[in-house]
Amino acid sequence: MPETETETLTAKDALASLTTKLAERGFDLEQPLTDGDDESAAIVWGRHKGVLTPRLLLLALTPEQWDKARPEHVQSRAWALTPTETAEDAYPVFAIATDGEHERTFDIANHPPHEIDQLPTVQEIGEYKRLKADPTYRWSMRQYERLMNGFNSFHEQVYQTVKDRVNGKNDIILEVAKFLFLESFRLHHPNIEFTHENRKRRFADVFDADYVRANGKAAVAEIQAAFDQFKGHADYVVTDDKGESHPIFDKNVHLQLEQQRNYETLLDLIQNLGPVTDNRGVQIKANGTFADMAADALGRAFDVFLRGNFDSKGGLGIYLTPAPVKQSMLDIAFHDILAETPELLAAYKGDKPVFRYCDPACGTYGFGVVAVGRLQRALAELNLDDVKRKKLFEDHLTYSFCGADSAPVMVTLARVNMALLGAPKARIFYVQNSLTTDQLEPGTFDLICTNPPFGTPKFKKGQHEARERYETEMGEILKRFRTDLEPDGDKTAYTFVAGMGWFPIGKKEVYRYTPTVAGKAMGASPDKKGRWTPISPTSIDPAVLFIDRCLELLKPGGRLIIILPDGVLCNSGERYVREYIMGKKDPVTGEFHGGKAIVKAVVSLPSDTFKLSGTGAKTSYLYLQKRHARPNDPEHFADEPQKDVFMGVADHLGYEVKNNVEDYSKGVPNDLAGITGSYIRGE
Repeated sequence: MPETETETLTAKDALASLTTKLAERGFDLEQPLTDGDDESAAIVWGRHKGVLTPRLLLLALTPEQWDKARPEHVQSRAWALTPTETAEDAYPVFAIATDGEHERTFDIANHPPHEIDQLPTVQEIGEYKRLKADPTYRWSMRQYERLMNGFNSFHEQVYQTVKDRVNGKNDIILEVAKFLFLESFRLHHPNIEFTHENRKRRFADVFDADYVRANGKAAVAEIQAAFDQFKGHADYVVTDDKGESHPIFDKNVHLQLEQQRNYETLLDLIQNLGPVTDNRGVQIKANGTFADMAADALGRAFDVFLRGNFDSKGGLGIYLTPAPVKQSMLDIAFHDILAETPELLAAYKGDKPVFRYCDPACGTYGFGVVAVGRLQRALAELNLDDVKRKKLFEDHLTYSFCGADSAPVMVTLARVNMALLGAPKARIFYVQNSLTTDQLEPGTFDLICTNPPFGTPKFKKGQHEARERYETEMGEILKRFRTDLEPDGDKTAYTFVAGMGWFPIGKKEVYRYTPTVAGKAMGASPDKKGRWTPISPTSIDPAVLFIDRCLELLKPGGRLIIILPDGVLCNSGERYVREYIMGKKDPVTGEFHGGKAIVKAVVSLPSDTFKLSGTGAKTSYLYLQKRHARPNDPEHFADEPQKDVFMGVADHLGYEVKNNVEDYSKGVPNDLAGITGSYIRGE
């Protein structure tokens, strides 16, 4: 048989097909940008009530290039391809990427850019509100890509070639964080001095690549001394709810890098940014600094670098949550806040905003980073003038964001992460245990979004001391999770001996349960007769305690979105946990009564969600709203109805995990974009 040639679909073909389809939907005005076989692009828009709508970028790629169909790359191409003479309000705010077979839609006007499940209609996009464009945003996006690549290159330099006084990949990330802190410090304190070998030096003169090149080891020693003197500066000290102070770095933390070349590389990267240009390409400054960058670009670059290089296999059980999951959870939460209680975001108590956000197992504060962007977007929807909105957002950055973690390195990275977003005073601090600390005040938070540690430890034969220590420590914690339980006598406890049956081993205290707004009860569990008894320290998943703890921390009406192992939501043995949350079902009316929260949504996550972190645990996220208190009895809950629960199942996050990296080339969808869109539209 004669051979037949397979026709290859070009990007030009894919763009023509997409343009035709959108013209039929009312986006019938077009400005071509590129017209190549590997990449073709155009800007399209329509009219709504006689007024031109905001613009859309159409980006067509070949199937071989489909791995580039990601939010950051598409946004970058939007700014690179749009002519510099384009008016500010004519930059694209949404984008569609296609290879002729697949399509992805993105919101690229809000930060960070993210995938959405469908394009708004001409009417919806005509009424679309967006943040005012930063006049240097195009330049900032070029710096964002430069910094991402530079951070990764530096990481490999220290790890592979110019080896330095660090113990692993995570130590390198921490050293980068220290340099970013010092650069931020230099910009905000340009004339500050430090002392080294009895000599005062101006920090801005020393923290400079050329100075290091000229002075070598002496310059390295001076910068190390400066770090030790500045790391506890008052501008970077925050207080917890107990009133205790927390500097951004512990007093025992020092600058570890010693190799001169590593100092030169990193300082060149973060200081020599080149001329600053506005969005039309006009130079407005000879040499830029971080202070010239769009507020979120630097923080995003560090966050992407951190997530891409962080090693979760160091024994801390730290699992960095993928971006699509964080975005979905925060999109849903802020949608409901805007729809139901928008006044909460603008309210003040004294000189501080009322709204408080928390992650009690914050890690590097990845949820908080996304929450900052969602809060800024939500404030743009409120009827406020620009001056009030700006001050309100700045006050939120100072007072509204809180986080805690038991890993000091994670807390440091989280603090730097938020400082780069303009929030050096974000109240993030080390705690020995978020389940019991009094550094987080109960009943004070409006939104908690978290991925807590879960899973009970598995002790091997011979690990008797470790097991006893864990049981003792967990037993003390569980005692604090019985404040809603009152003693009600005791009952005989039994143990089973193989081949011999059950034998009594003593008495077990019995409790009766009465839910209160501020109380907890998961330190025990009920039997079939409804009698509550203390639970074994090794038989309860810490995730269950985090649900109870987070509900305690929330204000009545506050919202919790938490990632949980599926067993908590599905196993018959955890049914009492689910009843504790939403109450028991009345067999006659079908309504639920006696619970502590309204279950609003459950979204099942793919089995490989945390594969990059070294675990295949099957998880879901659970969205709860703490019930309101009775108007005349604030210690007890009002009997609010449990409405239908939104359910979603995500099989893919837009990529496949292959060779320990996220592979976007397979064309798999981001199911969470569709699930989030369905929830927001009430489908």
